[in-house]
Amino acid sequence: LGGKDMASLKLSHIYKVYDNGHKAVNDFNIDIEDKEFIVFVGPSGCGKSTTLRMIAGLEAITAGDLFIGDTLVNDMEPKDRDIAMVFQSYALYPHMTVYENMAFGLRNRHMPEEEIKERVLKAAKILDIEEYLERKPKEMSGGQRQRVALGRALVRDPKVFLLDEPLSNLDAKLRAQMRTEITKLHKSLGTTFIYVTHDQVEAMTMGTRIVVMKLGYVQQIDTPMNLYNEPYNKFVAGFIGSPQMNFFETTLTRNDKVVTIKFVNNATIQIPYENVSKIHNSYLTGEKKVIFGIRPEHFVVSKNGVKVCVNNVEHLGNECIIYGKLGDHEEEFSLKEEGRDVIIKVVEGTRVDVGDVISVSPKLDKLHFFDAETEVTLMQKIPAYTSVEAEVSGKNLVLFGNKVKLPDAFAKVLGKNKKFTLGISPSSIVKGEDFKLKVAKVEKIDNQNLAYLEYGDSYLFALVDKGVKVGTEYSFSLLNEKLTLSIDEETLLSAIDDKVEILGTFSKQETKENKERVYHFFYNLPSNYKLEIPVEKGYKINSIDGNSCYKNTYKFVIKRENIKFASDDEAGIEAKVLDIVKYGNVTFAKVEAEGNEFLITVGAKFNKETVKIKVEDASVVEVYSTKIDMKVC
Repeated sequence: LGGKDMASLKLSHIYKVYDNGHKAVNDFNIDIEDKEFIVFVGPSGCGKSTTLRMIAGLEAITAGDLFIGDTLVNDMEPKDRDIAMVFQSYALYPHMTVYENMAFGLRNRHMPEEEIKERVLKAAKILDIEEYLERKPKEMSGGQRQRVALGRALVRDPKVFLLDEPLSNLDAKLRAQMRTEITKLHKSLGTTFIYVTHDQVEAMTMGTRIVVMKLGYVQQIDTPMNLYNEPYNKFVAGFIGSPQMNFFETTLTRNDKVVTIKFVNNATIQIPYENVSKIHNSYLTGEKKVIFGIRPEHFVVSKNGVKVCVNNVEHLGNECIIYGKLGDHEEEFSLKEEGRDVIIKVVEGTRVDVGDVISVSPKLDKLHFFDAETEVTLMQKIPAYTSVEAEVSGKNLVLFGNKVKLPDAFAKVLGKNKKFTLGISPSSIVKGEDFKLKVAKVEKIDNQNLAYLEYGDSYLFALVDKGVKVGTEYSFSLLNEKLTLSIDEETLLSAIDDKVEILGTFSKQETKENKERVYHFFYNLPSNYKLEIPVEKGYKINSIDGNSCYKNTYKFVIKRENIKFASDDEAGIEAKVLDIVKYGNVTFAKVEAEGNEFLITVGAKFNKETVKIKVEDASVVEVYSTKIDMKVC
């Protein structure tokens, strides 16, 4: 057992859409490495079991690709996928003994009886159920029956184990025991495990990585500790951890090197700006509502802090859970004001009684802040962008105390305005000689290095090489086309995406070749430009949308680098040039073709009124449905 080569899995843009239009799983993407223990976790109805069943082949995939190893298995029968599934209900045959239950699948495969016996005995030994082999399921406890269900999967020696809430029928003590057993089994077999549960404790204690799902959408994929310490949004923050994270509606106000957190009852906590420097300045003005999150175990009882009136205390032996409300008067509770409930976890021995008023402070390195509307974290590992004030001086752009040539694209939208704001993303910063800023800090994030570059009393965030040192001057330039330009929060110019979107249709053509019927498939783009595509892509679109695919309108997404100029004798999209947009480092032509407007990269001296363009590689064009938000292929 466990002797064969194991397998990785790849789920690429997987969707499950039912006939009534309900999306059970929406754009699921993950690369699962050989021998990983992946846990899908989330509340009921989030799509985790549906995803598992699609991997097993028990549920058809609406769109997307599923690979086990290097093999595309979308249309492969479950029995041919070399996987084994363990269900919540055990699914044992009641009239068979344990031995017969474990041997049943192998006998169906006509395996020699001696080999069946060897596999069953070996699995029984691993699972410690050797003495139960002659019993029937009704004579066994829930935990023993779950071991038999595991054993039945184990004897098959599969590439991948799929486990769908296998412990939910067990009591708490037995669940904890079986968690340990399954974790040990995974380590001893060295096989890929995919495990579904709604229990975040199971997820945190068993998974090498966890996929958190909600309403069919993946919220975050990460290690248990990264989910705990760096949740992407409020849902993940609240789902992971017990008791769950405290959330408060607050405002943040920066005054020099101090940020004040103000709660709904006007209580305040002051924290160093350095601890929240990744939060965009627009959230630090005291005007925007911000959700402040702090885990119960990350509060400290202190002399100076926010006041909490205690209304319940739970003593759990090694720790104490304190329940209360922000404020120092019990009569305030009748107001039922939102956002004032608080849970605090402290070590046992802390002297706190119901009715006491205590002061608590958060640990400064454990703070979480979320946008009040989107609920996405405001402290992303790599900030999306930094807003920097800039101005025009003559024909120059003045930024960070330096002057560079003002791009024509900026001058066009600015008109007579002299002052504006630039949104500078880390990806827009490249090595160069236009600007220099001092490196205040370098943070290792995954496989990247994030530099904090000092400007005034704030930071500009840049991705830099490994050799960049704190305290040195960092020289850089900006990719102007990747900047956002705004005045008074009104966006005048957005960063340019590296992809082009064009609407079109899909068609099929039948020909006779060597007396055989052959089908050719095409993307139909403007100007009757037919782009022939690999036949397997054509069949995939047809399998997803049926024969209506030949009547549907699709959105074709093409990387700008995949668009080239066509010669006079080549087929292509004939487009009218509407404008030339010069960014200094790159020039674009804004073109229009049958209602589609998009940018193409051109040379600095380009001056044509019309162009003919072609797509160089049809196989990498992405196709999206315009009826339902879904990537088709």
